Amino acid sequence: MRVIDGMHRLTAARLNGADEIEVKFFHGSDAEAFLLAVQTNTAHGLPLTGADRQAATIQIIAAYPELSDRAVAAIAGLSARTVSGIRKRTGAPPSRHRLGRDGRVRPLSTAEGRRTAGQLFANQPQLSLREVAARAGISVSTARDVRMKMSTDGRDEHPATGDVRSSHDHSQTVTALPEMRSPGLDLQSMVDGLRRDPSIRYSERGQGMLRWLALRAITVSQYRQIIDGLPPHITNRLARIAREYAAVWTGFADELDSRNAESG
Repeated sequence: MRVIDGMHRLTAARLNGADEIEVKFFHGSDAEAFLLAVQTNTAHGLPLTGADRQAATIQIIAAYPELSDRAVAAIAGLSARTVSGIRKRTGAPPSRHRLGRDGRVRPLSTAEGRRTAGQLFANQPQLSLREVAARAGISVSTARDVRMKMSTDGRDEHPATGDVRSSHDHSQTVTALPEMRSPGLDLQSMVDGLRRDPSIRYSERGQGMLRWLALRAITVSQYRQIIDGLPPHITNRLARIAREYAAVWTGFADELDSRNAESG
């Protein structure tokens, strides 16, 4: 019966003489409750400071070393790059696998999967990308990359040794911490909160920033509609462009995190 999120709301209800308050019960371990508390306090209300988020990240990594940097970042409200740096500084025990935000366990290295895929493409060229990916335990995009390198160079010259994002071990699919998995952190509510902020609402620079965000916003449903109508021959090129844009956004987020940490 410990309050995970909503202490201010509970206090307000008590001060108003309320005997009851609507709650959402959470069943899980203390470590899981801590994850939920961190995530909810980075998404709404009085947000955690940069120092609080980094301290929480240290605790999360210690309790769940198998969580990927992106998964921890989504919970703590930091960038994956910042989480990676914290993981290195704390000397967290190594794990051969990472548990991602989608609940799937992925190996830290895809080298073995890429080698298997290369052998399959060489010996059974009639196999589809999905069949090779399933047999090799990698993602379709990784299988496509192996095939492209083999068609260009005759073999996969640069097997990945740490490409967590592209690996996909189907034999280790799990459902992990569903209550903590981020549904996009309710971005619309967060943007609406910015619009209500007087420092943003009544300043020309703030209004410009909101317009800038609106032009660059995209939802999952929107990009799926775009993908469904794309000709197959441009998908690989567009994926590379999207990753470059994502890298710029990540740098932007890292810069904001750094300034937030410096300001306390």
